[in-house]
Amino acid sequence: MEGYEGVLPRFLREALARESRPVEELRLREGQPLAASAAGKEWTHPAWKSRILTEEDLRRVLETAGRGSIHAILDQLREGYVTAPGGIRIGVCGEGAIQEGKLLSFRRVTSLAIRFPGKLPRVARPVVPRLLEEGRLESTLILSPPGWGKTTLLRDLIRCLSAGEGCPPHRVGVADERGELGSGDLRHALGPRTDVLENCPKAPGMMMLLRAMAPQVLAADEITAPEDIAAIREAAGCGVALLATAHGRDRSDLDRRPLYRELLALGVFRKLVVIGLEGERRTYRVEGL
Repeated sequence: MEGYEGVLPRFLREALARESRPVEELRLREGQPLAASAAGKEWTHPAWKSRILTEEDLRRVLETAGRGSIHAILDQLREGYVTAPGGIRIGVCGEGAIQEGKLLSFRRVTSLAIRFPGKLPRVARPVVPRLLEEGRLESTLILSPPGWGKTTLLRDLIRCLSAGEGCPPHRVGVADERGELGSGDLRHALGPRTDVLENCPKAPGMMMLLRAMAPQVLAADEITAPEDIAAIREAAGCGVALLATAHGRDRSDLDRRPLYRELLALGVFRKLVVIGLEGERRTYRVEGL
């Protein structure tokens, strides 16, 4: 996998060089060999089985992501993840150090999930026309289980809307809380009319973009908190279309969760894109809301 020389430690780059299959995620677990996954399937390459990972290996990954310093990424670690350059997201598990009910850091790191940004060219192009009303985007929620490509589809929808592929061009404001959508060089792949506010919480980020950049579309990944919904309500009242993602397999999953029931009850989102898998091929079903 090219382009990650300064992001992944050498032992991971050498391991990936042995794997010819596409890799969407790496799973590192202390006491186990390296594992990879794609399209919902996880495997261990035969050449990796004799190399048992240690906690020091996992620490080295985090230090590389933090450019040699764990302290540089401490605020992100408190949220259980780290975003490395290029939009790589590293989920972290282990033994937490807790004070007054809050995670301060990790005493021990025992598992990492390294998720690479998807590179599926023009995956959104056939979907775009089904999300439009009189040439303008209708507010759309993207739904799938973790790891099935929500962020990849969202990123390419942003690109299509910004570049005017399959639709008139739109100005798009991106509230990129975790740096997965448009950090570093990824920003240039989001289209010519896209403005990215990076490493700022979604709710205030959406309001800042609304006030400062006059977007026609606001995009954010993973709606997870009541304050996100409050920001969506306010933005929708200003005539802006919304693009966002949520975890779930279908509409019934949304109906079972109070946060998403509240979100749907607002009537802001008019379209739902449900991502599915047929073998290793992703499908995109568009439903009305």
